[in-house]
Amino acid sequence: MRALSRHAPWLVLPALALVFLLLGSGFDFGYIIPRRLARLAAIVIGGVCVAWSSIVFQTITGNRILTPAVMGYEAVYLLLQAALILAAGTHSLALLGAGGNFALSMTLMLAYSWALHRWLFRKGGNAVHGLLLGLVLTMVIGTFTQFVQLWTSPGEFSLLLGFGQASFDRAQPMQLALSGVVLAVLALSSRASLPALDVLALGREQAMSLGVDAHALVRRQFALVAVLVAVSTSLLGPTAFMGIFVANATYAVTRSFRHRRTLPAASAIAIGLFLLAQIAVEHIFNYRTTVGILVNLACGAWFLALMLRTRAHA
Repeated sequence: MRALSRHAPWLVLPALALVFLLLGSGFDFGYIIPRRLARLAAIVIGGVCVAWSSIVFQTITGNRILTPAVMGYEAVYLLLQAALILAAGTHSLALLGAGGNFALSMTLMLAYSWALHRWLFRKGGNAVHGLLLGLVLTMVIGTFTQFVQLWTSPGEFSLLLGFGQASFDRAQPMQLALSGVVLAVLALSSRASLPALDVLALGREQAMSLGVDAHALVRRQFALVAVLVAVSTSLLGPTAFMGIFVANATYAVTRSFRHRRTLPAASAIAIGLFLLAQIAVEHIFNYRTTVGILVNLACGAWFLALMLRTRAHA
């Protein structure tokens, strides 16, 4: 039974993917299904990035209620897009291209990640203090973004609003290919670090006493998280509280903290949640809402329930 619950997300995922591809398509392999295949690729890549970055970020910070979105990573991405549009107008996207925008976003997030590690998480921290700090950072960066938006034209402002909503339609084929290659390289190169992350989950002091170079490992994993968030945000847009839901649902399903189990399960849960949201948007709400609204509504409610339960046990 325990093995069945651990593999349940992967058993449901192929059925959801087929429903997403074929429902209401009329088996149109000339236009509808190829476009849905592109969305499916964005869902898979984005879901893996959200899941991986959330699980790893919670491990290296030692905090179960923190994710990159809560700590302002996505807000940094939106601030960059606002600054680019303010500086070069709507032509900034054409000037940089998808690859240039992605490279610039990744560079900025790496710098932000280094700053977080250098000044905030070098010695770990209290869970509530980390949450409050993350919310303050996100609010401050968001305020800067709003200030920049005040200087944009109505057309530029509408473009910025698009960046602020999660969507699977923005990804271009070249961007999908680049993101897929980056994700594959990161996944293959990080496999050797998974046992060390298992030890780090016990605590930094315990990890160092067991021979793990915790400082170097955390520094590398912060960089990994920054790249993963850059990939997911550039493909999908902000996902807000989704990482908290995915991580905690994964721990409940797998009943394990070994990363060889939690990372695949979290990826399956994230992909499945995205698929359900997209199916609901297309076939239930008839595009009268967005994936971002549905995901944030469900995961925000989960986050509130998690905080209330944590307070009750305190």
